[in-house]
Amino acid sequence: MRNYLSLICVLTLLLTTSCKKKVHTDETPNSNKTVENWIPLFNGKDLKDWTIKIKGQPLGENYKNTFIVENGIMKVNYDEYNDTFNESYGHIYYNKEFSNYKFRMQYRFTGDQIKDGAGWATRNSGVMIHCEDPKNIGLNQNFPVSIEVQLLGGLGTGERPTGNLCTPGTNVVMNNELFTPHCVNSSSKTFHGDQWVNIEIEVRNDSIIKHFINGKNVLSYTKPQIGGSVDYNEAYWKNKQGHPLKKGYISLQSESHPVEFKNIEILEL
Repeated sequence: MRNYLSLICVLTLLLTTSCKKKVHTDETPNSNKTVENWIPLFNGKDLKDWTIKIKGQPLGENYKNTFIVENGIMKVNYDEYNDTFNESYGHIYYNKEFSNYKFRMQYRFTGDQIKDGAGWATRNSGVMIHCEDPKNIGLNQNFPVSIEVQLLGGLGTGERPTGNLCTPGTNVVMNNELFTPHCVNSSSKTFHGDQWVNIEIEVRNDSIIKHFINGKNVLSYTKPQIGGSVDYNEAYWKNKQGHPLKKGYISLQSESHPVEFKNIEILEL
């Protein structure tokens, strides 16, 4: 009888240990967890894989070294402009179209605006998404037809949110209604001075777009589409009014205030 009881105790101990091991195995962090594969778009060394278009200049011309690379940072630089901007609005395009993705980078405004820059362009830049092909941009065209995630820096006093929406040649739907004004502010706070700010944009084809500032969702809208005024090729774009924007190029702006970009990455979805 004593041997029988001992045998039962041993079996019970073995079963309990086995169960504990099984539970531990199930609770181990799962191996199916998705690893996000962010891809750098900017190598930190040069402007390889990017194309520049500045108003009044041919495609590919880096007018007066507007875009330069220093210490792993892409900079909008006006050192050679001699205080004369002359509405030389510029964009630098990554050489590939995207449709479904997350885009992220860090940016900051530095120094002073060039003297004859527009008042609204002070500490102003942007990430243009769903851009038209830069090869089709007119010589004197101001901005590409696109959705602009507007980047604004504080002016020292007052509120000036960033991660806003502007719509050059486009419209979106907000609150279930077609939104046709040119710009709308996000809910972000204001960032004064030369501090780095994290911007992330989630783009789902022509369904929904979300803006994030320092990890916070500050603006969302749906159904990006062609619409509104343009300053080049008007008949062509008017004929496409209402057509959904499903994909396009990504560009960064030069609008007369020095600005810096780094850690430019994309995650295709």
